[in-house]
Amino acid sequence: MTPVARRVHAGLTLLAVALTAFVAGVAVGGSGDAPQPAAAPERAAVLDEAADRIASDAARPVDRRVLERAAVDGMLRALGDRWSVYYQPSEFASFSDALDGRYTGVGMWLRQELDGSLTVSGVQDRSPAAKAGIRVGDRVVTVDGVDVATASVSAVVANLRGPDGSTVAIGIRDAAGVRTASVTRTLVTATDVVVDRLRHQVLHIRVSAFTRGVGRQVRTALSADPGAASGGVVLDLRGNPGGLVDEAVEVAGAFLDGGPVVSYERRGRGLTTLESHADGDTSTPLVVLVDGGTASAAEIVAGALQDRSRAVVIGSRTFGKGSVQEPQTLSDGSAIELTVGRYLTPSGRALDGVGVEPDVAVASTESPAVAERRALEVLSGLLAAMGSGGAG
Repeated sequence: MTPVARRVHAGLTLLAVALTAFVAGVAVGGSGDAPQPAAAPERAAVLDEAADRIASDAARPVDRRVLERAAVDGMLRALGDRWSVYYQPSEFASFSDALDGRYTGVGMWLRQELDGSLTVSGVQDRSPAAKAGIRVGDRVVTVDGVDVATASVSAVVANLRGPDGSTVAIGIRDAAGVRTASVTRTLVTATDVVVDRLRHQVLHIRVSAFTRGVGRQVRTALSADPGAASGGVVLDLRGNPGGLVDEAVEVAGAFLDGGPVVSYERRGRGLTTLESHADGDTSTPLVVLVDGGTASAAEIVAGALQDRSRAVVIGSRTFGKGSVQEPQTLSDGSAIELTVGRYLTPSGRALDGVGVEPDVAVASTESPAVAERRALEVLSGLLAAMGSGGAG
């Protein structure tokens, strides 16, 4: 297996409300493989001179750190890339905590749309956000009464976090209008893999996000009771905003006998292909459920299993987040996360802006149960084609 750098992560500005930008395809927690050239002395001097003049002469006093953040944000905006983001030191620490599946917050994920608005892309089961009635697709418009229409995801997520037991007022726009939800923050331990059964001997594995350890949990679910999946497996990636690429490769590899899962190319470097271990289950019938909230690392898994003819993909077209981000730490503990490439499925498909087209379409307006029924029908057909006659 080609080693998968921990630096790389693929997320969907997956913000476990304490997390921020984990959009598909990058390296998490890295500082970059090579040092970046320092700015020319005269250019650095101009930036410092401008900051000094503003800090000393502007009619409205402003903190030098605010100016520094604005300068970095401005440089990132010049890229025209909504996935590139700047983290303050505390925000980057929260980002790392969320990737480990533990954080203090409300238990939801955010992504920034093309128009700058913030959409709830995922809500953890039984989390404070779920209990407050916040749903995928809702728009976040205010936090504690402050308009966040033009705020960055990282800044909003930082405000959603806070001491365990404290409350935050979240303004939500949904189909019924705008409402305010008072949500109590808590220490959230992510349960990103939930295993149950849709029917006797049909194993249902729901993966909510690709945080650390998810690949191992999926493999454990498959091996714990081999007979439990004799009727097939439903891998449920609906609403999964992404996460760590190496965890996505591990999950896809649980159903593959080695070979490519995803490739990406950085500027000035050759194509890097990430491969799975040659020890996955290649015989159990497999269905993957997706929808418009399936993004980044989740699209890597769905696209790889579809390209490798290992699974039937059911649902609606996925989000189309096919770029790779890499966090690079700065000297003060802050970090910038840059888009460094685009990922490709094993057949060479670029999914950025396109997404994964399901093999069996289920309209996004249908209830989740409809896709699950279609999954059971497909598994019965696959089993019958194998000569087993299906499961009762």
